[in-house]
Amino acid sequence: MNVSNLAVDAGAGAAAMPAADPDSPTLRAFGVVEAIGRSNRPMLLMDVVAEVGLPKPTVHRILTQLVEAGLLRRLPGAGYGVGARLSRLGRDLITNDAGRPARRAILQQLVDTLGETCNFTMLDGAGIIYLDRVETASPLRLNLQPGSRVPAHCSASGKLLLAHLPPAQCARLVAHLPLTRFTARTITDRTALEAELARIRACGYSVDDEEYLEGLVCVAVPVTDEQQRVWATVAVHGPAARMPLEAALARLPELRAAATALGETYRSSAAP
Repeated sequence: MNVSNLAVDAGAGAAAMPAADPDSPTLRAFGVVEAIGRSNRPMLLMDVVAEVGLPKPTVHRILTQLVEAGLLRRLPGAGYGVGARLSRLGRDLITNDAGRPARRAILQQLVDTLGETCNFTMLDGAGIIYLDRVETASPLRLNLQPGSRVPAHCSASGKLLLAHLPPAQCARLVAHLPLTRFTARTITDRTALEAELARIRACGYSVDDEEYLEGLVCVAVPVTDEQQRVWATVAVHGPAARMPLEAALARLPELRAAATALGETYRSSAAP
């Protein structure tokens, strides 16, 4: 087999492929979605215009269409943000991309090492959603499937993700969280929750000390992107009688190594 011929053939095929038209309506709309998806706050019309470099009437028309389609939402007085349909799409892409088998293997290895259930989560409104989860082999366990949701204010992963939101976004979300009491240890006071989030930012991990379910403890650490922004967590949880909180905290090195490996699966799958 002549490798040089293969290279020529591949180059010819690439040259024959028509280049994408940046002025196509589809790519213009996608550029607007990308701009708003990247922003850590709602964007005003003129912010979007400046970001994508399109005429104001064009951007306004695209935004209106995307809002009507449920991909974006308009926030009175604040601008445009990600809509429910786009959020669902983002979760589906994260859950089902090419790196999923590798992430499952990382979680399985972590469970084999720690002997307790481990999960991979991200923030979803006022709660967290499980992107993936591997259960312990022990018969005593909490059985939650991927896609399940848990309130943010009383879960280790939820508090960690809240703590690493941009300050204005964090304050806005905490102000509107329904701080429902689940156990005697659930944080239901906003001032106390804000203090807990500050502690998490300082130490780099979060705990659930029987705050969601009596007898269940959890420790979570952050998963970061290329810019070191926290966007997901990896966590271990188990019965306090079998895994006291102190024992769970002793496994922070293994959790952090798994978090780094999970983040790498996204960077490698996104590489050209």
